[in-house]
Amino acid sequence: MGLLALTRVVSVVPLPGVSGQQLANFFQANQALNLLNLFTGGGLMNISIALMGVGPYITASIIFQLLGYIIPSLESLQKEGEIGRQKINQYTRLAAVPLAIIQSFGTLTLLRNSGVIDSWNASSLLLMLTVSTAGTLFLMWIGELISEYGIGNGMSLIITIGIIAGFENSFAQTTRNVTAGGTSSLNLIVFLAVALITLAVVVMVTEGVRNIPITYARSTRGRGMLGRVNSTLPVKINSAGVIPIIFAISLILIPSIAGQFFQKSATLWIAHTAQFLVTVFDQRHWFYSLAYFVLVFAFSYFYTFIIIKPEEMAENLQRQGGFVPGIRPGNDTAYFIYNVVNRLTFPGALFLGIIAIMPIAIQNMTKIQTISLGGTSILIVVSVVLDTIRQIETQIAARTYEHMA
Repeated sequence: MGLLALTRVVSVVPLPGVSGQQLANFFQANQALNLLNLFTGGGLMNISIALMGVGPYITASIIFQLLGYIIPSLESLQKEGEIGRQKINQYTRLAAVPLAIIQSFGTLTLLRNSGVIDSWNASSLLLMLTVSTAGTLFLMWIGELISEYGIGNGMSLIITIGIIAGFENSFAQTTRNVTAGGTSSLNLIVFLAVALITLAVVVMVTEGVRNIPITYARSTRGRGMLGRVNSTLPVKINSAGVIPIIFAISLILIPSIAGQFFQKSATLWIAHTAQFLVTVFDQRHWFYSLAYFVLVFAFSYFYTFIIIKPEEMAENLQRQGGFVPGIRPGNDTAYFIYNVVNRLTFPGALFLGIIAIMPIAIQNMTKIQTISLGGTSILIVVSVVLDTIRQIETQIAARTYEHMA
């Protein structure tokens, strides 16, 4: 708890030369960046010494997870158990350093071009990049300490605490608007009701699992089976988690950010193209919501079948003497698992797509801009809280068993 509190202190210590009012106006006009702010624990919006938070580490983790299915040597490490996991974690830490430098430089350049940060010289830029990179490494260290000695995943808990910490300011600002008459009380009630319904649906979908029955043969004598062990193979409705939204927002921000860079270009056609991109990829434009939904839906299928490989699962079952009742081992089992995952991924992808564009629709309907009903935020918080609860229950059960023994 003390380490988590320390991360909140780090997230509000600002870098020098930042205009607070200009920063608030910039984020209000670029609400798509709010998702990136989630993964920095508020460090991005505050332009703190932990500017990018644990974002570079998460990016590096995703990169190595994807490379593990492309590069044979990394795939072999993934199958080596704890030793392989430790090596990949070390590679991830090392990769997070240049990613933190690159992401910090890109963010600072965007903020400078938007007038949030004053112009800098080489020494001040080097200082800001060094401090922000050190801040990321410090949060990574705290996250790993929590994972090793605490309860729950440290990185996920840092992100979750950052999301929860942002609720206070949003609700306080909304309350002031209601008191001043700028926001309708009825709209606020509708907003909160939708938030509660969204929370219930997110919990239901997050916990939704299809259990494929599996039977293992204990031992055989000739063709006879002396015993069976019945088990299940759980397949989640949303196996991809929040990763498809991260992929989608990373792609959909590129045209808008590129457009903002080139809006003042001296070449006329480049300036017009940049203005078109800024307009079309604005959150208030219908094309933005459509493109965002399609990208999230497509990445849900893409990432699900990266982390779930029916052929490997069927091969592992056959090697361990397991089979799905009524299904032949081998290719038939792989095809059966593929069909199950494919059918479950459709509602999961649809759910993620709706969750992604929900803040835009709700804000347009209720005209409340001070609170972002982030389905992504709720999804992250619910997933982390449920996982932490399970780990606490496991710890309690283990200690109870030790006490009874």
